[in-house]
Amino acid sequence: MTDAVPFQQYICDLDVSSLPRVVRICSGVYFQGSIYEIFGSECCLSTGDLMKIINLQLQKVTCNNVENGHTFELPLNFKGLFQPSLEAPSGIKKPPLPPNPFVSKSKISGCQRPRLYTLQEVLQSSAMRRKRLKCPDIGSSEIKLCPVYKVEAIMHFRNDVVKIDSTLDVEVVDVTQEAGHIHFIKPLLLSEVLTMEKALPVEAELLGSPEGPAVFESNWVPHLQKGCRLQILSKASSWKILASSQRGKRGSCHFLISSTYEGHFRRCPRRFSSTSELALNLATAKKLHVVVTKDYESSEEPLFSVGDRLEVLNLKRSSNPSAMDMLVCSRDNGDEDKEEIQVPLFLEAGFVEDIRDSRKYTLREAMEQLLLPCEVKALAKDDPLGNFSSLRLEAQIEEPFLTISLSKQPSLAFEIPPKWLDMPLFFTGDPAKPLSPASISKVEELTEPFYYSLLKLLPSNLPVPPRPPKRRDSTLDKCPQSTREGVKSTTGTSKQPSFSKADSMSAEYTKTRSCRDLWSNPNQYTIDYGPSKPQVPTEGCKPSTEMPDSDDSDHDYEEVCESVQSTICKMKRASLRN
Repeated sequence: MTDAVPFQQYICDLDVSSLPRVVRICSGVYFQGSIYEIFGSECCLSTGDLMKIINLQLQKVTCNNVENGHTFELPLNFKGLFQPSLEAPSGIKKPPLPPNPFVSKSKISGCQRPRLYTLQEVLQSSAMRRKRLKCPDIGSSEIKLCPVYKVEAIMHFRNDVVKIDSTLDVEVVDVTQEAGHIHFIKPLLLSEVLTMEKALPVEAELLGSPEGPAVFESNWVPHLQKGCRLQILSKASSWKILASSQRGKRGSCHFLISSTYEGHFRRCPRRFSSTSELALNLATAKKLHVVVTKDYESSEEPLFSVGDRLEVLNLKRSSNPSAMDMLVCSRDNGDEDKEEIQVPLFLEAGFVEDIRDSRKYTLREAMEQLLLPCEVKALAKDDPLGNFSSLRLEAQIEEPFLTISLSKQPSLAFEIPPKWLDMPLFFTGDPAKPLSPASISKVEELTEPFYYSLLKLLPSNLPVPPRPPKRRDSTLDKCPQSTREGVKSTTGTSKQPSFSKADSMSAEYTKTRSCRDLWSNPNQYTIDYGPSKPQVPTEGCKPSTEMPDSDDSDHDYEEVCESVQSTICKMKRASLRN
């Protein structure tokens, strides 16, 4: 083995044409904070570390005056020429004198003139670099040149090429002959492998476990530990469907279903808890047939009863802004006798979809012909999905996946989304083993915490629920100031309560329903499904005489006695507090 030498001496004597060279650190520890402090990390060279030198870049040349010790830097493009000093240092023999001093000068004057060297020629020759030199462009004193290089090297477990100064205070020994074949481990993240499709298939070894919360409830997850070897086969071409189902008393469970899933599905009936939910589905279904599961009766006559079969036809908007928009339905009374009824919106009721489709759908057909989210039943009994009475297909997932198997268990294959399940690894250099596509898992169960975090990242396919607008002007505005007790007009800056869910709207309608029969105004909430209509004066208390045909709003309504106004105002305030 070659003796250890200072790193600066080794680099200065190194022939660039012989690169790459492998060296072992023999002594010293070097922290290179200046190179990596931007990234918040350090490069450390410790005794025993191997380093493959792949390139040298000259950074500067220090010029040292031998006579007075003064040092200065030479520009890298210095054009001056150097010559070896005739006063050779001790230990170096002087060149021999000419054998015949009486020979004509004209014949030997070429022999006496020393050769001149450029700066690059001096640096490329270790013999010249060790000599004392003279340069007329610098002065008459003898000088020595000391180059400083930036060394580019590859080290174990470093993502990028390490760049270090040649002046670091360590000793090295050249081990290229015995260690030149060593594969330097370059760590990668699984997410980086997505951009390296040309390198696949490849075998890799994990340098650590996945970080962050658990994603899958699968039997292959415990294997993903440091030292585990994986076969990274290809970038998966399949898309995924997010699905959920109830698991009895144990709660809900959630799945990712691959587009390569070969099972079939049947549609399952949906359930609706209000008439506004039926209205929402007018935009997403060509025909909607439902069966009533909960009675609802108005103050005048029953609207519908349990068992009634309804077909939702359309939404009828009232021309009067103070009136309720109505859902138009066709009720099947048997023997082809159908009756058209109008149902107010925001009623708490119960409906179940009347499915008249017995067709079997593949997953792709369900995606193309059924609007997500939708309720289905998996017909296959030999996979996990067949054990559930119904599944809710929620959304399509376009995230890229990698097809992976375990090296020790090639039959245990799965698909991993690196964005959700990233982990450090390195390529071992061993070839990957082929895998049959049939052995890849088609259904993976998600952990519940990850499912809910995933929902936040997905766009919703559900239409915006109907939202009642602010209250219109009403007889409340005509109440005396003393009876309002701080209640502001709707034309003021105060905001009315807003509702974003159909259930809240239904509850609001129910609260105001008892007061509606006493007021001359019906419930003033409406649904906006199109451009807003111009406001017209709301209908006040019924006048005793015919109203004059006038555009003056001051004469649109007949004055009502103060006691009646006060009673109406109190009733409206009570409903608002509720």
